[in-house]
Order: sequence, then structure tokens, then C-alpha cells
Amino acid sequence: MRQHTIMVPFQGEGSGTEELTWGQWTVWRMMTGFDGVFLVGGAMRLEEGTTLDHLKHLLAFIMKRHESLRTRIRTEPDGSPRQVLSESGEVGIEIVDVADGEDPAEVAEAIRVRYEFEPFDIANDWPVRMAVVRKDGVPDHFVAMYPHMVIDAYGFDALVGDLANLDRETGAELAPRAGIQPRDLVRKQRESAAERQCQASLRYWERWLREIPARRFNGPYKGSDPRWWDCTYDSRAAFLAVGAISARTGLHSGPVLLAAYAVALERVTKAGPSAIRMVVSNRFRPDFAASVSAVAQPGLCVFDVRGCSFDEAVVRAWHAQIATGKNAYYDPRRLVELRLRIEQERGEELDLMLYFNDRRKTLAQPVAEPEAVADAEQIWDAVPLSRMTWGIRSNSPDVKAYLDVNGSPDTLNVTLRADTQALTPGEQVTVLRSMEEVLLAAAFDPGYPTGV
Repeated sequence: MRQHTIMVPFQGEGSGTEELTWGQWTVWRMMTGFDGVFLVGGAMRLEEGTTLDHLKHLLAFIMKRHESLRTRIRTEPDGSPRQVLSESGEVGIEIVDVADGEDPAEVAEAIRVRYEFEPFDIANDWPVRMAVVRKDGVPDHFVAMYPHMVIDAYGFDALVGDLANLDRETGAELAPRAGIQPRDLVRKQRESAAERQCQASLRYWERWLREIPARRFNGPYKGSDPRWWDCTYDSRAAFLAVGAISARTGLHSGPVLLAAYAVALERVTKAGPSAIRMVVSNRFRPDFAASVSAVAQPGLCVFDVRGCSFDEAVVRAWHAQIATGKNAYYDPRRLVELRLRIEQERGEELDLMLYFNDRRKTLAQPVAEPEAVADAEQIWDAVPLSRMTWGIRSNSPDVKAYLDVNGSPDTLNVTLRADTQALTPGEQVTVLRSMEEVLLAAAFDPGYPTGV
């Protein structure tokens, strides 16, 4: 395998320094709390006929169009971060030529992992890492990773969508750019309308921070080394069961899965009303949908699954999700101040390190049509196909429990990352298996109780 780097010049409009957006402040707090720069992106197979010139045009195009990709985050002498936009520069593409017998897909994935975990200087490096993997001199795979500070998952989708406006043969722009730019968003967040929304969100948070139980887990346990463990459960049977519950309740699969997660956690922790943080895209807000930036923020989703049927728990989860989405646009610095004040008044620290993240996007199941619902025999026949696998184990600081619903087209595929001091590996397994158990039992029983 041979590799070298070529430099691609870019030229955009605008330069200057601004404070962070609310979404960037959210990521900044994660970075400082967990001592790391989080990157998003991935590796992909290139369509036949893609040339290196096409990819150079692509890189120059996105750097020109989107301010976030020309922005670096620098810290002032007083410790406050600022976003610094540059008008021009040059950024590298790593060219990797695989040797005979090497798999370009495996090489691309290894590069992606390296980009994700090697040190990244957010103050001086351009927030774009790209590589082209060539086989016999022909581009075969492509890797692109971006720090979460300048882009979130839906911002990545917006970036990919904007490539339709690139003439890859010439590099010409075919249409104007859409979506708000980060510096414009900062100014928008200083306006009275944003202040009213922030105050409404903080009132919502204050209500629940005063009411929810402080404890969320049975620990602290001694924990393991490495401390954070990933466990993935893949279930065709649970996928079919979700379809049946969705059709009966008339609700999307999202609240069905959130309710199952809440019930499974409550069976393990007995922690009372669920208080689960959810990542809200905020893309429904004006001019946010096509913005290549970080606008997602965590909301607080509170609902009670005790003493009711699972169908009722799904309805409660749905109402809670709506309220969460409405109240996940706020200045994170003010939320920190609010939380500290309430914790001082309560005389106890609130545990809010429990997350649910539905990553399926277009693969998420809509409300199923009755004729498309699997029967009980089909669901039970699929049970032996369920698989549990252990994944990454790390000592990189993270939250206490984080459930990702992964993009799988015909199975329920979920990954639970847990802090073993809060949730033991045995409890992790119990949560994941309990989710499947609840969904299977409730699939054809509208009165099935949550049992908590």
C-alpha cells in the first residue's frame, strides 16, 4: 500500500470571528466534558467512472459553499471558544493505492477509524478529512470525516444533498446554496424571537428538573476495564412486532421503540418516571433543513411507563417526544446555570446521562398498513434469528447509557453503549433482551401490561 497527499485550493465568501451557535456550544460542552473531538462521516464505494479530478472538484465545491467547512474553533485567553471563518486556503486529500490482494473496502474502513480516533487540532486543522482509496490507479472508495463541532448527522445529509448542485466535470455550481450559515445563525439567536424560544425551553426543563428522581441507575458499581462497553442486538422478530404495534396504535415506530427502551430500563433500574435525553435535529425550524452546520441539541423526554399497558406507554412516549422536540432549542450555557441552581436547591445531583437516538432517518418504519403486518407465526419463527454481539470497549469518557437505533432495513438493530459503573454488562444484556421480550408480547395483545 502506497500513500501521499495532494492539496486542493479553495476560495469562498466571507471571513471573520464570531461566538458559537447554540448547537456548537452543545458540542463544545461534550468535547470539554469527555476530552475529545467527535467526528461524523463515513466510507463509501465510489460509482464507476469517478476520477480524482471529480473528487478535487467536490472538495473545492463544498469548501466554497459552506462556511462551516472553512471554520476553525479557537480559544481566547479567557478560555472562551470562538468560531473563526477563513475566506481561502488549501486542504489535503490523502491518496492511498492498495497493493495486490488488499481489499479497498477494508482499507477505507481502516482509514475511517484512524480519522475518527487520531488527534485532531480543532483550532488549526481544516474541519475536513478526506481520502481516496485507489485500486490499479482507479478511485474505488472514498472516506470523509468532519468534526461534530461544525456539522451534525443531518447537516452531513444536507451536505450530500447539495452535491446535486455540482457539475463534477467542471466544478461549476448549478444552483445557489440553501440553508443558514453558522455566523448568520449566531446573529439570529441574539434576536427576540430566539430569546422567547429559549425561555420557553428553559421553563420546560425547569419543570422536569424539579420533579424527576435524581437517580437513574442502580450503581455505582466497581466497573470493568475498559469501562465503556458497546453491545448490539439484532432482531428480525422485534422488527415485525414493532410493525404490528405501530399498525394497531396508529403511531410511528419511533415512540414504540422509545417506550420499549423505557420499559426495559425501568425493569432493571426501578428508577421511576423515565427521563431520557433525545437528540433533536431542530431541522424543522425555518432555514435549518439545508444548513451544513451543527443545529441538533439534546432535549429531555419525560414520561411514566408504570402501571399501564404497553399501548398506553407508546402513546405517552409519543406525547413526550412532541414536547421534547418543541423544547430542544436553547442556549446551553443558561441550561447549565439553571441545572446547577436546581441541584443546589434540591441538595442532590441530577443524573441526566441517559440517551436515546433514533438514527434510522429514511429507514424508520412508518405506520404499517394492516395487510402488511406479519402474523404471530411469522414473528415467532423469526426469534431464532436474533443475535447479540459485543463491540468496542473503551476508556474514552462517555455517557452512562446511550441507545442507538441503527439504520437496518428489515431488522431491529440497536446498540447500547454503557458505563459499566452505572449499568453492568449483565444489565446491558437484560435491557436489550427485555426490549425484544416486551415488543413480542405486546405485538398481538393490546392490553399487555408493562409490568413495572
